[in-house]
Amino acid sequence: MKILVADDDPQLVRALRITLAAHGYDIVAAPDGAATIALAAASKPDLVLLDLGMPKLDGVEVIHALRGWTQVPIIVVSGRTGSADKVDALDAGADDYVTKPFQIDELLARLRALVRRAAAPADAGEAVVRFGDVCVDLAARAVTRSGVRVHMTPTEWKMLEFLARNPGSLVTRQSLLKEIWGTDQVADSGYLRLYMSQLRKKLEPDAADPRFLLTEQGMGYRLVTG
Repeated sequence: MKILVADDDPQLVRALRITLAAHGYDIVAAPDGAATIALAAASKPDLVLLDLGMPKLDGVEVIHALRGWTQVPIIVVSGRTGSADKVDALDAGADDYVTKPFQIDELLARLRALVRRAAAPADAGEAVVRFGDVCVDLAARAVTRSGVRVHMTPTEWKMLEFLARNPGSLVTRQSLLKEIWGTDQVADSGYLRLYMSQLRKKLEPDAADPRFLLTEQGMGYRLVTG
């Protein structure tokens, strides 16, 4: 599996190259935004690890450019910790966001989970779940709203899919962490809230006053379809 590491910090790139290669990954690296786009087109990576603060083109601009022609999974690895930066990256089409400094085991877990989700075939014969003007087709792995296709990142889809397979039931934070990243030992750090916020913006009539994607304080989330 080939991973494109896009970062202008040569020490971090070297550390990631050594660590990821030790886990069997083939690594190519780009030092700036323009080189990232060119290398992605030339090398066809299976996943991109992308810093936001790079020369020539900002990481969000790179995401927009890549999403113009590829759905390759993108994990942002950035020192920017503000929620606005995370939202901008996810809105642009990133699939996950990890803040620096990070634990390599957590990064590897997120990487494996994202690759599994991107490669997973659709299960035949699954139900269609509807709420409001939203239709979630679990077999086709597709979401429409008022008949219009809604783009979902792999992480957003995994979260919505898990809720849709358990309509009306409380889904705990721990079970979501395990379902999305393969382990409940991954630190939440507000990521679940951020992804839920993204889902509400895309699917709720009023994201600030959700009717269907509900928070159960201190416990988790619930999808109400009635």
